[in-house]
Amino acid sequence: MLVPVILAGGLGTRLWPVSRPEYPKPLLRLTGDRSLLQETVLRAAAIPGADPPIIVCGAAHYPHIVEQLDGIGHTYAALLEPIGRGTAPATAAAALSVDEDDVLLVMPADHIIDDLGEFVDAVGAAVDAARIGWLVTFGVTPDRPETGYGYIERGDAIDGTADTHRIASFTEKPDLATARGYVDGGRHWWNSGMFVFRAKVYLDELRRVEPEMVRLAEAALAHAGSRGRSALDQGGTVLDPAAFAACPTGSIDRTVMERTRRGAMVSLRAGWTDLGSWSALWQSGTKDGSGNVVRGPGHLQEVSSSYVAASERPVVVIGLDNVIVVDSGHAVLVAGMDHDQEVRPLPEANKPGSDRADDG
Repeated sequence: MLVPVILAGGLGTRLWPVSRPEYPKPLLRLTGDRSLLQETVLRAAAIPGADPPIIVCGAAHYPHIVEQLDGIGHTYAALLEPIGRGTAPATAAAALSVDEDDVLLVMPADHIIDDLGEFVDAVGAAVDAARIGWLVTFGVTPDRPETGYGYIERGDAIDGTADTHRIASFTEKPDLATARGYVDGGRHWWNSGMFVFRAKVYLDELRRVEPEMVRLAEAALAHAGSRGRSALDQGGTVLDPAAFAACPTGSIDRTVMERTRRGAMVSLRAGWTDLGSWSALWQSGTKDGSGNVVRGPGHLQEVSSSYVAASERPVVVIGLDNVIVVDSGHAVLVAGMDHDQEVRPLPEANKPGSDRADDG
């Protein structure tokens, strides 16, 4: 079986003020009429032979997820995290909930894929490699020196596979000079953060490097509860809070892929974008003649290469270039395009209405 696992637990802090802890990035409609989560579920459903997905998300966000997925009419299972521990434990819980020979397609719920056919073909190649024991990720050819993405150095081709290569090394979010060298060198690909592997292979590798993570994920699943069903939800499996909170944190990349000898890469030529920042939204958006992307009632004069998003009230920008201006209705962000990696939520103490006085 091919089982999509959709990770919908990310907070998307670099997309503040639109992405907030109570309503995080996967739930947002950033590029069209559907949310990023809805688009990801529909993408998984388009893969021939794929089972209904497992959605891994925060327990507090589950009512919103139910409402959104009810709107597109797709069945799914849900694993609810009482606390976020990273993608490695979340995927371990999903792997423990299926047959050990099932192949998992792990997808964050915050990506754009422009060419669905190319994506399906790449998944097919990755599944073939996963069935013979490889842990596969997808590499995207870089078209610019991006410092917000991780990079994969592609190694030798793997015999008996289609367009699948060993992974020689990983580099996480390099500086600009290093990223430029990677783009010019032609041996590095962006790390998409999507993975394909058999459940048993992933768990075996995780047990080898982080046995406590697997043990506690097993305990969290063994003592899990079930949320009550209602007209709005299908019920979800709530991982045991004590066991899951004790689980070590970690990402699939750092915890497993950088420490395994079974890592492989399939090239992905499907118009992939990780919507992890406002500049990524600008890169992927439809631009006007001055290179601006405008969403909502934005009014621009002598502005170029900028991203402007308004909610209900008009936003006017005059005489600026390479800026990000976002009005979410409860807060406003104005930043230089090249500073978008520094965006973080406003500290509680400095939010309007806080009863704590500013120091000094």
